[in-house]
Amino acid sequence: MARATTRHVCQACGAIHPRWAGRCDACGAWNAITEEAAPESAPIGSKAKSPKRGGRTVDFVALDGEKQKTKRRKTGIGEFDRVAGGGLVPGSALLIGGDPGIGKSTLLLQAVAGLTKSTVGARCAYISGEESIDQVRMRAERLTVTNAPVALAAATNVRDVIATLDTSEAPDVVVIDSIQTMYLDALESAPGTVSQVRASAQELIRLAKRRGITLLLVGHVTKEGTIAGPRVLEHMVDTVMYFEGERGHQFRILRAVKNRFGPTDEIGVFEMTERGLEEVANPSALFLADRNDDVSGAAVFAGMEGSRPVLVEIQALVAPSPLGTPRRNVVGWDGGRLSMVLAVLESRAGMSFAGKDVYLNVAGGLRISEPGADLAVAAALASALSEQPLPAEMVVFGEIGLSGEIRAVSQMAARLKEAGKLGFSQALTPKWRSKAAKEGITVRECASVSDLFGLFPEQSAVKPRAVG
Repeated sequence: MARATTRHVCQACGAIHPRWAGRCDACGAWNAITEEAAPESAPIGSKAKSPKRGGRTVDFVALDGEKQKTKRRKTGIGEFDRVAGGGLVPGSALLIGGDPGIGKSTLLLQAVAGLTKSTVGARCAYISGEESIDQVRMRAERLTVTNAPVALAAATNVRDVIATLDTSEAPDVVVIDSIQTMYLDALESAPGTVSQVRASAQELIRLAKRRGITLLLVGHVTKEGTIAGPRVLEHMVDTVMYFEGERGHQFRILRAVKNRFGPTDEIGVFEMTERGLEEVANPSALFLADRNDDVSGAAVFAGMEGSRPVLVEIQALVAPSPLGTPRRNVVGWDGGRLSMVLAVLESRAGMSFAGKDVYLNVAGGLRISEPGADLAVAAALASALSEQPLPAEMVVFGEIGLSGEIRAVSQMAARLKEAGKLGFSQALTPKWRSKAAKEGITVRECASVSDLFGLFPEQSAVKPRAVG
């Protein structure tokens, strides 16, 4: 009796199931199991011949041997090169993910066009699996890069792509837009499935390593915001970037979450215009451009994104709630972290948010993940509760513990230096444990969340109540 010619594979994690099910037992995803063609196998009971060729020995070398210095390729877009670690490394694979219509194709088309101008003799190719050649040319005309010597093609068969690129005249940089549209004809599953994405990426990355090609892969994202396809795809590539932003907002954030050739958590800031994406050299000034100084519930947070200090405004609004369960809405920050800060303020500082809706927003479309924003969030909440604004020239940063203490954060001097450049003269910070320079800014050290009461002389709405 021959084995079944089909199998059921989860499109979220790649787990194989004997039959269809509504929920994957491995990852818990619903409606992610689809039927695919199984690889050819020998019938049960037959003796399939297996290759008996032995493996070859592996040569070991010392750690202190000579290493070849890698020469990076500059795209001419400073923000993109910063996130990539200083430029594109030959033989590397980069995966760029983002929401539909966020500008991934626009960014990469501008990057390869800039590479041909910044690097003499650089050969670049753009292979589109989603759009026709005429559509890509229309975008190039809008971006005014039609004069760039970029080779353009529309293809989805990986075997055809490899046969075209695997020559001595191979391009230096290749863009694949997108990896979910590529397929191998040896597999009977549809493009975009787990097996097709994994196999297609593996063949393309193997070609890039062998020929020294810089491979830029565009990846779709799921509704949860993660790159569609198997998780192993992010392990196969050298760099993973996410292109973030709201469609109705002109700012775009390019964030590196994995980089084998540079720092992680580095960001690049772009502004979407009619002529494409324009890099923002000073994002702090851009995020604070529309800031009002005399509004309660606003605090300026001095954060770190990779190696770059960034100043951003955190806005809070506290209003009476007509509902039995007050709302807790957050944009740009972790909702669980907000619940923790509210609990600490109520338990350790005596502030009362009972019966009040709380709204928190990070202005500019930036998403903050570091715990150093706790104190800025607490200051914005206290300002909103008392209806008294914070000092206009003050920046705030620090981590809050469950006992109400304010913990130190990294690179405090760099945060103050960036604040001094933008004209800020005061800072509310944790206690300084080192003798680092305070950059000429008046620093007010904060030991616990109860010290926030000193920021508001008239504490009409924020009064410490008896705790316990």
